[in-house]
Amino acid sequence: MTRARLLRLGAALCAGAALPSFAQQQGRPAMTMNTRPIPSTQEALPVVGCGTWIGFDQRPGTDEYKRLPGVLDALFAAGGKVIDSSPMYGRSEETTGELLASSKQRENKAFLATKVWTSGREAGIAQMEQSFARLRTQRMDLMQVHNLVDWKTHLSTLRGWKDKGRVRYIGITHYTASAYDEVEAVLRAEKLDFLQINYSIDAREAEQRLLPLAAERGVAVIVNMPFGGGGLLRRLRDKPLPAWAAEIGCTSWAQVLLKFVLSHPAVTCTIPGTSRAEHMADNATAGAGSFPDAAFWRNNARSIGL
Repeated sequence: MTRARLLRLGAALCAGAALPSFAQQQGRPAMTMNTRPIPSTQEALPVVGCGTWIGFDQRPGTDEYKRLPGVLDALFAAGGKVIDSSPMYGRSEETTGELLASSKQRENKAFLATKVWTSGREAGIAQMEQSFARLRTQRMDLMQVHNLVDWKTHLSTLRGWKDKGRVRYIGITHYTASAYDEVEAVLRAEKLDFLQINYSIDAREAEQRLLPLAAERGVAVIVNMPFGGGGLLRRLRDKPLPAWAAEIGCTSWAQVLLKFVLSHPAVTCTIPGTSRAEHMADNATAGAGSFPDAAFWRNNARSIGL
């Protein structure tokens, strides 16, 4: 069963709730995506963005590439801004830069985040300069040290670039619990604007120390892998949505999983990856409305075997 089929089933189970695009077609006002402040500046950031791993690694002329402008249109129409990439994502940076240039929405809409993923000062500078060129920007909103690779060297460079206005925010990333001790040590030792880390309803280790520490240190948190790398959706696709999903405004499993991630007060934004506009619109809907508390998830996650 495809995710598109899941969305149709979810809509049937939760009649009366609607995606923003459907609401707009019916002449009703769309829901507004929530924002949360970046602690270091208090700048408001929309809570659902778009990851570009795999999905944006496409070449012009392919059917997959032709679908991607609709993804960004759906993100921006819902009030989202954050687009996250990396030089390790194949052609994703270049694709993102092309799409933003053709739509002329870079300056007004997008919050661009990418990463440095190499060792050595000069190699890091060269790679970051390449990212600026591929993304077609003179100033990066967020530059992150990917998976902590040579983080001391790159953070030193990035502090200088931040002072000069080349980057607005700096941070670190990782995606696996086995690295959390090192992530924690860097968070305690360095002044950072952002931490990007994995967190999902079936991978909650970040709750133990990293999310509370980020809140304590005034560090914004971007959550990657909110669907458990896609595994969660595959596991849930044969299950009907529980009745309580409608109570929190969800019409799909993707929205339920994103609502869980955004329910943690330390989380600033989450970046589910997609290459389809309908999935982006569905994901963005999870950023609207209210978010349940921890007790709600304790009581209801068990009902879906999590």
